[in-house]
Amino acid sequence: MSEEIVILDFGSQYTQVIARRIRECHVYSTILRFDTPAARVAARKPRGLILSGGPASVYAKDAPLPDRAIFKLGVPILGICYGVQLFAQYLGGKVEPGQKREFGKGILTIRDAGCPIFKGLPRSLQVWNSHGDKLTRLPAGFKPVAVTENSDYAAIEDKARQFFGIQFHPEVVHTPRGREILSNFVHGVCGCGKDWTMRSYIDQSVEEIREQVGREKVILGLSGGVDSSVAAALLHKAIGDQLTCIFVNNGLLRAREADVVQKVFGRHFKIKLQYENASKIFLKRLKGITDPERKRKIIGRTFIKVFEAATRRAGRARFLAQGTLYPDVIESVPIAGNPAALIKSHHNVGGLPKRMKFQLVEPLKCLFKDEVRQLGLELGLPKEIVLRQPFPGPGLAVRILGEVTPKRLEILRNADAIVVEEMKASEWYYRIWQSFAVLLPVRSVGVMGDERTYDYTIALRAVESKDGMTADWVKLPYELLEKLSNRIINEVKGVNRVCLDISSKPPATIEWE
Repeated sequence: MSEEIVILDFGSQYTQVIARRIRECHVYSTILRFDTPAARVAARKPRGLILSGGPASVYAKDAPLPDRAIFKLGVPILGICYGVQLFAQYLGGKVEPGQKREFGKGILTIRDAGCPIFKGLPRSLQVWNSHGDKLTRLPAGFKPVAVTENSDYAAIEDKARQFFGIQFHPEVVHTPRGREILSNFVHGVCGCGKDWTMRSYIDQSVEEIREQVGREKVILGLSGGVDSSVAAALLHKAIGDQLTCIFVNNGLLRAREADVVQKVFGRHFKIKLQYENASKIFLKRLKGITDPERKRKIIGRTFIKVFEAATRRAGRARFLAQGTLYPDVIESVPIAGNPAALIKSHHNVGGLPKRMKFQLVEPLKCLFKDEVRQLGLELGLPKEIVLRQPFPGPGLAVRILGEVTPKRLEILRNADAIVVEEMKASEWYYRIWQSFAVLLPVRSVGVMGDERTYDYTIALRAVESKDGMTADWVKLPYELLEKLSNRIINEVKGVNRVCLDISSKPPATIEWE
């Protein structure tokens, strides 16, 4: 086992972000429940311990509290937000509700430049706060080392025991120098090297998957997207033919999508792949439907029925694997046994009927999107799959406004193929979040040669985003736009006009439906 930092999770939505920052320091980290016995923590021989933030108050009746013995393990401890308040709760200090709550950006002023976690940092730092309680009396042995406008104890230190507490969140991007604070703790205080890599994550995950699954069979719904593709490759490395991937062709896929998936996963990786061509079923149920929400629900319900029937044909399996990522988990359901507050429901978590009695395997649930892409490349997946742009679950149906018909699908599929081809040729494809074509239910007069046409309109959409929550339209070069327009009009039968969508999100959405 490599050098390790243990993170005790008290329910913060940022706990996995802390772990991610530690990974960025090339150090292995483990997240354990807040009440993990100190003896179990000690058995892991950690180089240091981090106490996460959390939504509770340390003085509340049902507050999540750790084993008191963790403070006697003899390793450095960093308490973050709720974590620093635990020092007061257990070691003789005092925490009270603040007269002024601190949420959002703040300015931290360092009073003791000799504090090792602030080594190499300027006297004044922008930080991100998220708390209503505050320290009002320090425990014995501690001294204040940094302040904010609302707190005289924004950072504290017990040099003898190497205990450090900070009232802000260094792990979030809104604390620009926060990664350096965590690096100072991990490397400078705890003495960790820089040996951990994504290859280490693969080895670790393979062990965990084998331990969870044993000799049982696993089913995975493979969409061809980044998340399910990387999950499939990782699971196959761990358990080989115990994994069966089910790929459902709903008739709403991009050009050559079914062939690419079968070629990459079935023939190249030798993964057991069950191909289900359900195109006719989906298109039959979408016939005459124009309302966007009804289309989505029909596609969702139909997929579940098709997938359920496919799993029966695949044979008895105990586990269902999903390519769930950390943002999906934290925004959807509290982690089992974790006091984290529920933020919102999410379509990637749950969704299958309760009668499908599977145990879940989610090998990517600790990772973020960019880390999953890195993992996919490390596993040998082709760049075309790992770095591909997001594609909606309902497929091209949400990019056809109005009724979905075979003719309209053919038009959009051909236009979309040109967009992908030209965006890649111009090297814009991998530089932005998303670029695609939309088929509008608008027909207009045009002239091709000496003939009058009355054909459809294609809208081009290209956006830049970090996470899909907000987005701005991309100012593509005129030469590229001209080429896209000329090719689509000349090569796609049924189109005589191309428009450019220059709206941002909000107020618009990225997809049109």
